[in-house]
Amino acid sequence: MSKPDELLVDIAATVESGRSNQMSLTVVAGGVVLTGRLAPEALWRQRVSEVLTDSSRLAEFSGVFRPVARQDEPPTHLHFHLARILQGTVGMPETGGMYRVAIADVSAWTVGDFSYSDH
Repeated sequence: MSKPDELLVDIAATVESGRSNQMSLTVVAGGVVLTGRLAPEALWRQRVSEVLTDSSRLAEFSGVFRPVARQDEPPTHLHFHLARILQGTVGMPETGGMYRVAIADVSAWTVGDFSYSDH
């Protein structure tokens, strides 16, 4: 999208305000379908930093992700927690991952996430 979807920006702003961390969303960005729950950027950064800190090979990168104070600007990115990339009938990774997507790159979206079943 050349101009970010204002409704999607409002959803992200609501998540960022701390009023809700339960919003599930599925988006298409760059031809990839991503589904999961949104998290405030500070919480997302903190969790990524913790995971990297625990890594023997990647600990030196943990500081890059430490939360930073942001001005009162509209969000530019969606921060997914427990998210999966959809490919056919499979969601990767199985346990969910931490993804950051530029709102301007979202070409389609829907409220809710998709679940998988072998039945």
